[in-house]
Order: sequence, then C-alpha cells, then structure tokens
Amino acid sequence: MAAHKWEAELINSCDPEACSAEWLDQSVEPYRVDTKLSDKDEIQTGSRTFKVLHTPGHTLGHISLYEPEEEVLICGDLFHQNDIGWLNIFREGVSSIQRSMESLERLSELRIGQAYSGHGPQIEDPLAAIDTAKRRFEKWLKAPEKVSWHACKRIFSFTLIMKDGLAKEEISDYLLKCGWFQDFARYSFQLQPEEFIPVLLDEMIRSGAASWHNNHLVANTPYQAPQKEWVNKDINPKYWKFDT
Repeated sequence: MAAHKWEAELINSCDPEACSAEWLDQSVEPYRVDTKLSDKDEIQTGSRTFKVLHTPGHTLGHISLYEPEEEVLICGDLFHQNDIGWLNIFREGVSSIQRSMESLERLSELRIGQAYSGHGPQIEDPLAAIDTAKRRFEKWLKAPEKVSWHACKRIFSFTLIMKDGLAKEEISDYLLKCGWFQDFARYSFQLQPEEFIPVLLDEMIRSGAASWHNNHLVANTPYQAPQKEWVNKDINPKYWKFDT
C-alpha cells in the first residue's frame, strides 16, 4: 500500500521504515532494488516499451508506466476504478493532495485506451476515472479531514483483509499498538487513541467498509484471504537479509 518496487524514490531494503511496514503493521516480502527509475526512463519488456512517468501523490516517488502504441497505462495507486490511493500525510505531507492533482492532470493529456491500477479491476473509462479522482481531491482541499478518514478506513480495511477479520475482543488491543492509529487519533482528530476506537469502528460500519459477522469485524470489499502461513511469518524489513 505504501511503496512499490517500481517507484523512482525507493527505500533502502534494510530500512525498518521500508513501505511504512512497522507504522502500518503490514508485513512486506523481501525484495532487492537493482535499478532506480526516473521520469522519462524506458523499460523494455521484450515486445513493448513502457515510459516511466513520475506521478507523485500517493508517495513522493510514485510512478506510472505508459505504453504509447497500445495506449496502456499502469497507474499504480494514483487512482483506481472507483477510488483513489490513500495519502500518508505523516510521511508525504499535506501537499500530497496538490501533487496528486498535478499528476492526474499530466496523465489526462495522454491517449489512454486501457488502464490498470494497483488494486481492483481494469479501469473501464480511464479519462472519466481521472476526472472523478480530480474532483474528489478538490473536495479534500476544502475538507482535509476527509484525507485522514479515507486513509484510516483503507488501512484498517487492509488489516481486516490480511487477517481475515478481527474478533471483537481483540480489536482495541490491536489498534492501540499501531503507529498509524495513534498518529491519526492524536494529530488528525485530536482524540486520545482510546477515544478514537469506537469512533473509527462506527465509521467503518456506517460507510460500509466493514461489518460484523459472528462477533468478528470483516472487510466488506471482495477479497481472498492470504494463507495463514504467510500471515504468521514475521516479514519485517529490519530483518531482511541479502547475500552481498
């Protein structure tokens, strides 16, 4: 959710903050960065050549890939079919809204026949999706608290997907140990973390992001839960080891 192997600004592989893994409490499979990509670079795939477009917003180093012959765009987490990528204002700053809008404007000038994002299905009407995303960011400029709500719901939904739901009795303890929850509670909503727990749960239910099933909170978005063997592995960037 936070960073990608293809991004132009890539984090040291052994940095515990790689992909904001500790802050988000999300495991990340080890990977090695061999090539640092920059705007206007080209990637040869054998049959097609993709152009690298620096499209910051979701992260400072976020990129999109564009193949002009087939008019194919891979837009990462800048925008999706019916959504936009959540913004980490604690890492990327509040100016990430404006950067996202500028990146969308750049992509809107391309001829795009097919578009694919980092989540969800193929984007059926890319230019319409870009326009929708721009309008949403414009609303966020007027109501910045929406940025934080969007982020909290997306982060917690992903947690529910990875864990295939959380039992009601374990939710409070889990949230209180998460860096993202602590920061959003205190700095975005001016609440103590303990006070923010019922507020977040109410919003998850109200918005339809999650629902209760057999005393478990589960994400409502369609998903396939990962294998428990993977979930139970401690894949934290600070423990990554590579042969030199």
